[in-house]
Amino acid sequence: MQYKAAIFDMDGLLIDSEPLWQEAGIETLSGFGISLTLEQYHTSTGLRTEEWVAHWFRQYQVSPAHAPEAVQVIIRKAIEKIAANGIALPGVTEILGFFNKQNIRTGLATSSPMSLVDVVVDKLHIRDQFQVFTSAEYLPYGKPHPMVFLECAKSLDVLPEDCIVFEDSFNGMIAAKAAKMKCVVVPAPEQADLPKWGAADMKLLSLNEFLTYNYF
Repeated sequence: MQYKAAIFDMDGLLIDSEPLWQEAGIETLSGFGISLTLEQYHTSTGLRTEEWVAHWFRQYQVSPAHAPEAVQVIIRKAIEKIAANGIALPGVTEILGFFNKQNIRTGLATSSPMSLVDVVVDKLHIRDQFQVFTSAEYLPYGKPHPMVFLECAKSLDVLPEDCIVFEDSFNGMIAAKAAKMKCVVVPAPEQADLPKWGAADMKLLSLNEFLTYNYF
């Protein structure tokens, strides 16, 4: 199939930021008496911070009045940690270069705020590799709703069915499939063998692995 656009998630796919989000989230929730296991944390990756906090506050019966404060603390901590310690994941430069050489439009669609997008794309020196940046920050719905992917496709001026999405989270995969886009997942190594990735069109160990397939 000849795709017209490639859409990329950001955290955990382009940059090794999920452990840093995890630190920021778990540190912040501990201040509200919530202690998450890693297994619990992984069930909620891919959500917007507001929805992530609301989910765990409901689970542990913490007053939602504290949610705005928690959200702001998590985002601040995450941005600081990622700016200081985030590193590119394997294959980022290569796969973006590949699609650009093919004249296939590229977009970034993330649940993270645009303030973090700016930090990441400048840190990795990939700003000029994308035509569109889309955040679910101010959309009515975040992943696993498909809205952020649909908005990205609209901004790229392509139909959803002409897009291929690269994701690392389960919620992101569900969002991509709900948008009627093809989805390639690159899960964290400790999650890679779980059956939940069965809905993806392809599962890879790294972005570099995609370049070994003849899709174009």
